[in-house]
Amino acid sequence: MHRERVSENVFWFQSELYAQVTAGVIAGPQWAVVIDTLATPEETLGIREYIEHELGLQVRYVINTHYHADHTWGNCFFPGATIFSHALCRDLIRDKGIPSLESAKKQNAALRQVKIVLPHLTFENGELSLRIGKKNLILTQALGHSSDGISVLVEEDRILFAGDAFMPMPYIVDGNIDEMVTSIKKIARMGLENIVQGHGDIILRGEIDAAVKENLAYLSAIRAQVRKALKRKTPLEYLDEVSIEDCGKSRVYLGGLAESLHRRNLRALYKHMLDHKDSGETEE
Repeated sequence: MHRERVSENVFWFQSELYAQVTAGVIAGPQWAVVIDTLATPEETLGIREYIEHELGLQVRYVINTHYHADHTWGNCFFPGATIFSHALCRDLIRDKGIPSLESAKKQNAALRQVKIVLPHLTFENGELSLRIGKKNLILTQALGHSSDGISVLVEEDRILFAGDAFMPMPYIVDGNIDEMVTSIKKIARMGLENIVQGHGDIILRGEIDAAVKENLAYLSAIRAQVRKALKRKTPLEYLDEVSIEDCGKSRVYLGGLAESLHRRNLRALYKHMLDHKDSGETEE
């Protein structure tokens, strides 16, 4: 697991075991906040050990940016902590996370110690603020990757923990491309020093504009390719020939997972646009 100090009392952790998924820690004078957990018990417990032994703190709050397993299944390793999320995140963890974990346990013995812990405090609209020491954390919706996504802004440092609304490879299979575009454009206007992506490396201030443009260009490219496919006699065969490089991304992102994510994006967007076409709706 990689670890880095992003600014005073703000720390970043990145998995070496699964998809470069990330988590964050904000340290206060008496307690700490964890933003997301990692995909394996081993790495999540490593975060807790660092907080307790290196920082000398206990975790009071955990924030889940969305319901996906690689960001929430570690909730159980912070006993006594109060967990924050969007209201829909809580519902999705309950409805999808619980049966998903039971199935995963049959395949992976390392998950036997994992238990689903649902968020305790949720919000639906607007923002939720959380004060820790001299830092103010602002929780707000960040949709596109999923319908329950939120981001966490460390206001004083202008550091955004973006969840999976911002990744090296935008992934919309469980979300919506238009909401993803909206979220990325909003992030671009925030005047940030750093973006902590839900997966991948930290984006520094001087890199943000280029990362925003690259992600928006990719989303525009896959939309254009799916529109072309819809006019073909064999649309899925056409999409199978559309490479990730054709759409402006590299297959080396996320430890080589980017190509498979790209394929799923094309199929998901094709289904979405086909459904809208069949229903008579127009696609912007």
